[in-house]
Amino acid sequence: MIRRIIPILLAFVFLAASIVYVSDTKQPVKLKDEGDISTSESDEPAEELRGVWVTYMTLDVESESDKESAFKSKVDSIIEDMKAFDLNTMIVQVRPFSDALYRSRYYPWSHILTGSQGEDPGYDPLGYIIEKAHNSDIKVHAWINPYRITTANTPTTLSDDNPYVKDNDIGVEINGALYLDPSSDKARRLIVNGAAEIAEKYDVDGIQFDDYFYPPDCGDFDSKAYEAYRADTNSPLSLDDFRKDNVNKLIKAVYEAVHKANRDTVFGISPQGHLSNNEGLYADVRTWCKEGGYIDYICPQLYFSLDNPALTFEEGLQDWLETEKHQGLDMYIGLPAYKAGTDADEGTWLDNDDILETEIDILREKGCQGFVLYSYDSFHNEDNSAEIQNVMNYLTTSPTQ
Repeated sequence: MIRRIIPILLAFVFLAASIVYVSDTKQPVKLKDEGDISTSESDEPAEELRGVWVTYMTLDVESESDKESAFKSKVDSIIEDMKAFDLNTMIVQVRPFSDALYRSRYYPWSHILTGSQGEDPGYDPLGYIIEKAHNSDIKVHAWINPYRITTANTPTTLSDDNPYVKDNDIGVEINGALYLDPSSDKARRLIVNGAAEIAEKYDVDGIQFDDYFYPPDCGDFDSKAYEAYRADTNSPLSLDDFRKDNVNKLIKAVYEAVHKANRDTVFGISPQGHLSNNEGLYADVRTWCKEGGYIDYICPQLYFSLDNPALTFEEGLQDWLETEKHQGLDMYIGLPAYKAGTDADEGTWLDNDDILETEIDILREKGCQGFVLYSYDSFHNEDNSAEIQNVMNYLTTSPTQ
């Protein structure tokens, strides 16, 4: 009997010792569920992005008597159309003029909501957009114009809490319009904080900058900043490279801030489709595509017909396909729904009414991850109607990647 008991006792001793050893280890011991077969990388391809840009002009309710109801009705109609056309991503303009379609710590309420910049509309427009979209399995990317404060005539009056009104040093007037100064550290911090704020406060799926960086034909407005930089630098950059570096600093800082605020929110840019045109805006798109830490996706605006004499759609697309890209960069293609059925591109959009459909076929064949149509207003424009109906029939009946 004793001989049989001793081995049992020894087994309990070794078991207890092992339990003590595990409990003393610094790393927690986690048992994997036998049913858990998840891996760090999914074997399933990502869903194709099928998007539409919604501009501030589409959402403008300044002239409406019941502005809140009008705004919400617009959003509801957009979402219903997107569902009918099998589109899954809304890229909505939430900061057109250093303002906001939400309550912000940094920017005033947009004038498009009430008619006066800075006036509280009494509800949360961006919150409503996100709630309604997500309820319909539609993703939302918050579209920001980073530098623009005004055009020549819009908005007509800036509010007292507009950041430029509070501090004129962060902005500059060029050709009758106001812009945040890309060479200003204070302006850069403002833009970064504003982008991070959206990712912190809202369940947005993405944040997107459009193609407005340094204003074209901007002259020497930043000569003082450049001379101060040269005086403080042993090996100064040229003026062109100085300007590109200013934009690059902004893009990298926004990328880092957005991902810190919400790791599930992607950051992308929609630059001009003609690759070389971006140089005049000091948008260093090649660096953003090539090096990690700038953007999660690029969405060039390839607003060209298949036979555009200046640059065809396929020629423009090929330039972007040949651009060196970092691992994990997604490429979506911006398509010009607003040109369909018009005499744009020397009349070549009048040749056929299936041009957009063909372009979608091409970008799919080339391995792009999706497309975005500019803009929602084209869905209800008579000039665009035949082509839009054809492409929507195609999207709802054709398989996607």
